[in-house]
Order: sequence, then C-alpha cells, then structure tokens
Amino acid sequence: MVVSFIGMASQEVSIKQNVSIILKSDTKVLGEVMVVAYGTAKKESFTGSASVINNKKLELRPISNVTKGLEGQTTGLLTTSGSGQPGEAAKIVIRGYGSINASQDPLYVVDGIPFSGDMSSINPADIESMTVLKDASAGALYGARGANGVIMITTKQGKEGKTKVSWRSTAGWSSRSLKAYDMVDQKEFVQLTYEGLRNGYIFDNGYNWEAAGRQASADLGGVLGGEQYNPFKNYTWGTIIDPATGRVQGDATSAWNESWMDAIQRDNAFRHEHQLSVNGGTEKTKYMFSLGYLNEDGILINTGFQRYNARANINTEVNKWMKTGLNVSLSNSTQNFSDYEGSSNSNVWYSAQFMAPIYPVYIKGEDGKDVLDADGNRQLDYGDGSVQRPQYSDFNPVGGLVDDKADIKTDVAGLRTFLAFGSDSEDAGWAKGIKLTLNFGLDYRNKSQKSYMNMHHGNQAAAGGLLMKYNRRTQSYTFNQLLTWGRSFNFHNIDLLVGHEFYAYKYEFLSAGKTNLVDGILELRPGTNLYNADSYSEDYRVESFFGRFNYNFNEKYYFSASIRTDGSSRFQKDNRWGTFWSVGANWRISQEKFMQNLTWISNLSAKISYGEQGNDNLLRYDSLEGGYVPDYYPWQGLYPLEYPNANQVGGLIGALENKKLSWEKSGNLNVGIEASMFDGRLNVSAEYYNRKTTDMLLGYPKATSSGFSEYNANIGSMRNTGFEFSLGGSLIKTTDFIWNLTWMGSTVTNKVLKLTGESPEIIKGVFSIKEGMPINTYYMAKSAGVDPATGAQLYWVYDKDDNGNITNEYISSDYQKAANSKYYSGSRIPDLYGSINTDFSYKNFDLSILGTYSIGGKVYDSLYAGSMEVMYAGNTWNKHALRRWQQPGDITDVPRIQIGGSYTASDRFLVDASYFAIKNITLGYTIPQQWLKKAGLESVRIFGSVDNLALFSHLDGMDPQYNFKGETDYSYAPNKTYSVGFEINF
Repeated sequence: MVVSFIGMASQEVSIKQNVSIILKSDTKVLGEVMVVAYGTAKKESFTGSASVINNKKLELRPISNVTKGLEGQTTGLLTTSGSGQPGEAAKIVIRGYGSINASQDPLYVVDGIPFSGDMSSINPADIESMTVLKDASAGALYGARGANGVIMITTKQGKEGKTKVSWRSTAGWSSRSLKAYDMVDQKEFVQLTYEGLRNGYIFDNGYNWEAAGRQASADLGGVLGGEQYNPFKNYTWGTIIDPATGRVQGDATSAWNESWMDAIQRDNAFRHEHQLSVNGGTEKTKYMFSLGYLNEDGILINTGFQRYNARANINTEVNKWMKTGLNVSLSNSTQNFSDYEGSSNSNVWYSAQFMAPIYPVYIKGEDGKDVLDADGNRQLDYGDGSVQRPQYSDFNPVGGLVDDKADIKTDVAGLRTFLAFGSDSEDAGWAKGIKLTLNFGLDYRNKSQKSYMNMHHGNQAAAGGLLMKYNRRTQSYTFNQLLTWGRSFNFHNIDLLVGHEFYAYKYEFLSAGKTNLVDGILELRPGTNLYNADSYSEDYRVESFFGRFNYNFNEKYYFSASIRTDGSSRFQKDNRWGTFWSVGANWRISQEKFMQNLTWISNLSAKISYGEQGNDNLLRYDSLEGGYVPDYYPWQGLYPLEYPNANQVGGLIGALENKKLSWEKSGNLNVGIEASMFDGRLNVSAEYYNRKTTDMLLGYPKATSSGFSEYNANIGSMRNTGFEFSLGGSLIKTTDFIWNLTWMGSTVTNKVLKLTGESPEIIKGVFSIKEGMPINTYYMAKSAGVDPATGAQLYWVYDKDDNGNITNEYISSDYQKAANSKYYSGSRIPDLYGSINTDFSYKNFDLSILGTYSIGGKVYDSLYAGSMEVMYAGNTWNKHALRRWQQPGDITDVPRIQIGGSYTASDRFLVDASYFAIKNITLGYTIPQQWLKKAGLESVRIFGSVDNLALFSHLDGMDPQYNFKGETDYSYAPNKTYSVGFEINF
C-alpha cells in the first residue's frame, strides 16, 4: 500500500492488521501557501504570477502608510517616493503603464474584500502578509478592478493556544533625506543679478559693455528692494559692484545670512509608535485584538500625522459543518499639512527654494540686526515694509506655516464577516468537499478638511482671510457568495468555484467657504462674505458572476481556468457587461522520474498563462479635489448648472456624451520558471510578460473651435513587455551565523501601438503620446549649446513644408522657433529597476539592509530649470549658473544670465534618472530566553533602524523616484528617519 500526503514523502508499506506510519517531510513537494483570489494556493503549483511579502519585512521600516513598505520587496512593482508628508501613500504601478488616462492603481483587497478606504488607515503592524497578483491568471477573478494588478492584504488572525500579549514601541527622529539643491550665496547672487541686468542692456537695448555696467549698478538697488535688503552694510547697492572689475567688492561683509529652507524645516522631527496585541484561542474559537497609536511630526514645521487604530479578528467553528468569522477595524487620524502646491508663491517649498539669499526671514534694522517686538521676540519679514521685495511680497514661508492652518481628520471603519457551510469529513457523504461561503464587507470613511488662509498676510489678506471647510464621505459594501467543491481520486485533484458578487460605492462631497473672518475663530458663521458653497454625490455599482476550475494530476501537472462577467454602472446599458477570462498551466518538472536522482533540486517548475482583463476606471481632473479622480459617469454628457443668470438657474454643456464608450481591455501573457535548490538554499525565478491594452479609455483632445477640450472615447492600443528575475538564497548557513542575499530585477518596454481619432499624436506639455513610441515621451526643444560670441542659448530648429515634412534643420537662438521645433527626447521608463536585500544573523544579533536601484530613463528637472533660467529679479540661482557665459569667446554649457530673458523647455534639463538608494538598515538583538524566564516573558527584542539613509543620483536635490510622470515638482521632501524600539512578548 502507498501512503501519501501533501507536503510529505510517499511511503510504501505492507498491509497488516495494525500499521503505524510516520511520513517524512518532502522538500520537493508543495511549500509556501499564498492568499490568492477567493482562496489560497501553494506557491509551487500556482499557474499565475504572484509574490508574497510577510509581516517581518514590513516591520523593519518605520512607515505610516503600508504602501511605502512594498518598495523593493517584489519584482515587477515600481513605486514612487511620493510626498514626504507623513501619512501620504506611495504610488504603485505593476508591470508597466496599463492605460493612458484610466487609473494605474492596483486593486487593494483586505481579508478577501476589495478595500475602498485610505491606505493610511491600515496599521502595518496588523498585517500578516501581502500577496501581489501580477498577471491575468492570478487576478482575472477580480475582473475589471484587477486589471492593474491586485495587492491582497491579510491581517493577523488568532491562533490556538494560551493567550499571548505583545507590546511593540518605537521612537525616532526624522530629517530631510534628499540633499538640497546647491544654491548661490549672497555675493554670488548679487553678482549674477548685476550681470543679468547688464546683459539685458547690452543685448536688448544696444548699450556698450561699459555703459551697460554703469546702468546695471545704478539699477541694482531698485530691482532688489532698496537698502533695507542690502546685507552688506559697508557698501550701498550703488557701490557694491567694483566699476573696475564688474565684480562684487571683495571685502563686502554680510550682516545676516538666513536660509528660508532651513527656517521651514526641522532636523529632529519626533516620531513615536506603540502597538498592543492579544492573540489566542481554543480549538473552536480563535481571536486577535490590537490597539495602535502613531504620532509623527513632519520635517516641515507645523505638519504631521497622528493615528489611532483598533482591530478585532474573531473566528469560530460553530460545529463540524459551520464556521463563521468577524473582522472589525477602526481608525481615527489627523493630518496637518501645508495647503499649497505647484509654483504658487504660497507654496513654501517653492518660495523657500527660489527666495534670494539676501532676503532675511526676520525683520532687520538699518544696522542689519533683528528688530524685536515689545516682548523681545524676532518679527517675521513679510516683504511689505516701506520698500517691498520684488518677489513674494506680503509673504513669509514661516509665517505661512504658522498663521495658515490646514488639516484633514479622517474616521475609517471596516467590517469583514463570513459564514461558511460544508465539511471535508467522510461523515458528510455525498456532500464531502462542498462548501458555501457568504462574505460581506463594509468600508466607511468620513474625511473632514479645513483650510484657513489668514487675514494679515498672503493671498487672502485683502479679503479679510479665507476659511474653507470640506467633508467627504465614502461608503462601500461588497457581498459575495462562493460555492466550492474539491475532490481527489487516484492521482486526480479537482476543485471548482462559482460565485456571485455585488459591489456598491457612494461618495458624497460638501464644501463651503467664507471671507472677512473674525481673527482667531476658525468657524464659518462669523464670516460675512460667502466665497464658495458646493456639493455633489457619485455612485458606482458593479455586479459580477465568476467561476474557476483547478486541476492537477499527481501534484505534477496543473491547469487552471477562470471566467468573470462584470456589469459596470460607468457604461451605458448596451455596453455595460464585459466578460474576462484566463487559462494557465504549471509543470512541476522536479516531480518527474527523470529528476528523482537530482536530489539537490528541491523544486523546478515551468508555467504559462494568458488571459483578458477589463478596466472601467477612467479619470477626470477635479479642481476641488486638487487632482485626478475617478469619473463615474464617463459616457454621459454633463451639464453643469453653476452659471446663473441673475435669479435664474443657468448652465452649459460641460462634456460631450459617448454612448458607445465601453471597457478598456488588456490581454496578458505570462511565461515563467522557478527553481529551488540545495534544500532551499538557492532560489531562482524568471518571468516574461506581454501585456497589450486595447480600446483604451481616454479623454481625447478636440479642436478648440468645437467648444470642448476633449471627449471620452475608446481609442488606440498600447503594449508593455518585460522580464523579471529574482535570485536569492543562503550564502552562509551555520549553527550561529546565517547570511541571506536576494537580488531582484525587472524591465519594462512600453509602446503606443495605435491612436485613433483626429490625430495620431497627443501633446501634453513637455510630453507626447505618439504611435510607435513609449507613453509620455519627452517632446521639447533640443539644445545646441551656447553661442561663444553672445552667450545665447542655442537650439536645433527646423522648417516644414505644407505637408508637415521637415525641409531644413539648423541652429538658432530664437526661442520661439525652438518652441515650434520640438524633438522626441527619450522616456521616463527605466531600462532596469529592482532591489538588493540582504540580512545577517549571528547568535542573537540580526542585521538587514535593503537597497533599491534604477538604471536608465530620464527626468525633466523643472526645479533645476527654474533655478538656472531665472527671469525675475529676486529669484535665486543654482550654483551651476556660476559656469555661465561671461564674455565673448567663453566656451561653456551655461548661457548668459539675463533678467527678463525668454526661454523654452528643452532637453538641457533632462537628467539621467538612474539611482541607487539605501532604503533601510535595521540592527536587532534578541535577549536570550534563559534571562527572561523569571520575569515571565516569552521573548524580548530590541532594535534600531535608519530609513531612507542615502540616495545616489546624477543631480543633488533631484528626487528621481518622486513620481511616474517624469517631471519634478515643488513638493514635500522625503524623510530620513532614525528609530529605536523594542518588542516584548508575554
């Protein structure tokens, strides 16, 4: 008789009256169990592409948003550093850019139910594991919402045994991790401003060099704000330039030197986090309860994030054929932030970077010393004294952070419950293996936002201050019914799943604002002038029917097939339903007889899958939301009723309808091989994917003469292909010392295959979407260097005939011609990206290091460009501007400085996006257990870590990981955090 069991080596025994059989573990059979769509699967037998990230990896990093813990943990997943604002999420793209104008975000599933809340509401300490589903075979059962991949989050559950209590605390300090741009000092600034004025007189007004110098010196004080802002008290503005040399006087001495960037940032922003969990249960009932608290100050003064979490997970076996469970989570958070973005003067990241170094943070007297108030305190300089600053008048970034207030308070509640009927027992008879599971999930989020602009300084001072209040409420629920059947006979193993799911989502928005406020009262009632009042609601429904068939023969040959039909409320009823499917196969080569003598190979498998998925998540820009949000009515014509005529309601056509709008479709091919050798000491995997998107959802531009900027349509197709590999194992493994090393790498190649409509190309700023090229290819003027005779910036330009063909290409300094002679200049997409992860353990010590890298691709550094092509007096320069052209015959790559000059975006500021980052280093020590027995403790571990330790890139100050768009922005700098902590298990 042959006796076998999954995970054990088969044994052949002779039949006797009483037989005792002990099965031994077989490393060649199935191992790690993964949570996948509507169930679980063994990693080695899975036909799709999936990666598992356990909670130990997440615990290494001091993160307030779980999305930031995914970086560097799996292949095919590209993350951005995003904003350094505490509580903000990272952006994630799985296997390339699946769409042009539809969402790129993956679907998040928490404990088996799609999640619609804030990711910042989830406590990373409550997570047991995360599974990333990357291809159609893995994610097709989630239909349209799984088109961009699925990230499945499984929270910790109770375990049978006596009650165990765990306490974990960390404390740390954060500072800016990204090096600041190297900007000019006070003397260098004055020198460049003088030259900028002088060059304007020479090249725009025909002055000779001597006359232009005299005039520039005379005008210097006027353009910079008068003697009030002259830090060199031993010279006036009129004498600061030596007329003999045209240089700043060498013995000029500054009375102050205050950095606006330093003034708005903290070098020791405090962070502390505390977690308490209780875990235990009986054979029938198991439970896990947890409480969490996080308080994180931002490196920007008066910003931060505070969160309270509570969770209860309970599972019970009512009887041998009925089980039930309940997961409840609550979260309350407050995020304090700076309420300005982009190149607004009120955006402190913008103004602090470009404010010239001669302008003090605090008011100075004629002697250059601080002017104190009646209480002896320094007073902020708002640039609105007797002589105003030429830039940022009536504004001070420190004052903006102190006087203005902006916060978001969020309450999140989540519920997951299930009821399962069925049994695998022989007593069940014909019903053995049949299970019916009912799952219900509810997510509720209420977000209250306040934005206050003070009445004394800044944008709303003249209006007496502005207070805006917003309320956003989101409710979603999911109800599904799953019927499964599994049976094994001889060497055949079958399991079937059929199911139905209904998902409903509702979003409600309310805002109101008033001006002419009462100082110190942040409520709307005292305000006398209505500034804004608005409200709207959005609904979204999806109904789905799905099925899955899994078969394997002798744990050797695996086949899977799935199908799902989705009906989405986003489309007109005739195009509402879409059907999506997948098939996959896996051959466990290591189970073949011809492999049995190769005992050093634990597992060797090859797999292939193909499937089609849909996407209905078209985006639209919403000014009130400050970015792109889901469009829940993309096919309908919109008629905004917000243009009244006296007392009569008035409106206009805001968007054209398109009843033919339908599903965006994505065909996904995946081929892979996995191997585990030397009893798991060496693990290798490699995969190739080919993802073709058709009928892309896009807001397609229309001619302005039509009266509309764009309309929604299914146009064009795009392809992403790439390779992924992972190579890891235990390089050294002894009784006391273990060294593990893993190297991961991924590639992606993107190409727009077809654009239908009025044009085969879409231009958006410095980007082009064009057939045959990667999405968002840079499209801009092409630099041709600097004219050594005049110092002018040179560009390659061309003429076109009536048919649009280039007839003549030449070099010119005419920026307007350059703006009309754009070239394709590369892509943001890297050639290779990935991570290197290593960990060591020696006796009770452990050390882990995570590094991430990216090779290739480009970034348009608009911040750098703004500090090299300074057009307005009062803005400052990058130190690279000191290489500028100064006189005829100079050979350099930096053109002459000229205040009031004209420029156009060019490839001069395209920077290699390659980088290597040390993301985390953690060192820990576990106290020997014999030391703890008398104290009644099970284990104690102390640790220290540093997060975002270093970034090595081609330009200091630039963050090549900031976003997927490939253009830098004036945003919250990322943080470097030093932490210490302990974990005690009772």
